[in-house]
Amino acid sequence: MGDVLAGIHTTWEFEGDSVLVRFERGIRTPKLLQTLRERRIPHKALSSVTLSPGKRGTVVLHAVPRPGADPLMDAAAGQLKESCDPYRLVVPAGRETLAEYYADELRAVLTRTAGSADPGTDEPEPAERYLVTAPEAPLLFKAYDGKASFDGSRVTFRWFWTGASSAKWKAGDQSFHVAELRGVEWRSPEVFDGHLRLLRRGDGEADAPDPERPGQADHDPAAVVFGLGYGPVHESLPFAAAVLAAVRGAGRSPVPVPATAGNARGPAAVAERIRHLGELHRAGLVTDAEFSAKKAELLAEL
Repeated sequence: MGDVLAGIHTTWEFEGDSVLVRFERGIRTPKLLQTLRERRIPHKALSSVTLSPGKRGTVVLHAVPRPGADPLMDAAAGQLKESCDPYRLVVPAGRETLAEYYADELRAVLTRTAGSADPGTDEPEPAERYLVTAPEAPLLFKAYDGKASFDGSRVTFRWFWTGASSAKWKAGDQSFHVAELRGVEWRSPEVFDGHLRLLRRGDGEADAPDPERPGQADHDPAAVVFGLGYGPVHESLPFAAAVLAAVRGAGRSPVPVPATAGNARGPAAVAERIRHLGELHRAGLVTDAEFSAKKAELLAEL
């Protein structure tokens, strides 16, 4: 195709075998998109394309990635807000006809692209390898209880004395080679229990946690907790994606595990979360209203 369709914060350039997505650096552009800057999405990485009405008279062109094709979306596991979805192009209503044209063109390409869908089913066929390039290392970010860094082959956690639990201090700073890992669990910093946890080989089955491993990220030496205001999405998610891609590059089948919310906790676990919340409150990172609301949510789990 070779054409360009400009939207709000984002521009798509249609190439012979891919779509080059460029994100603006403006103040209104979500930080995650600014950090990504641009991404080349091969047609083989897509399963479908939709066009739907947006807000305030806009239309949204949405390319849907295949499972396992993009480490960023694997790591996000459905937790991204719509405004941060790198596969959405919001177009002013005046360009709706153009958007319809390109949507039809992309659908035609995907129909001809082998592997985009499993014949005989409505489900897209998972990609055998990552088709979209992961963010490049080195990468680092500061969480509430430590600093995480990744040099392309090894993940390192260095604990902060002001935030790390006694369990983590006893374990000491941690370093993990990607060959030791089987996946990553990323829970968005925009929720209370946000964290990044490394899943190690031998820590139980791929679809079940190790019963001997700490359930709370606060006490797990293979995890950093975000806390409100720490480990923002635009730093921690590309980090998680890069680690996932390196795990697959090391010959492992990566396991991105979305941490689930709302599970019932025992009294000890709730007390520990309230303690952590109190620390954030005393540090001025949580307002009085937020502290009261979150404490009430935790107590309601008992």
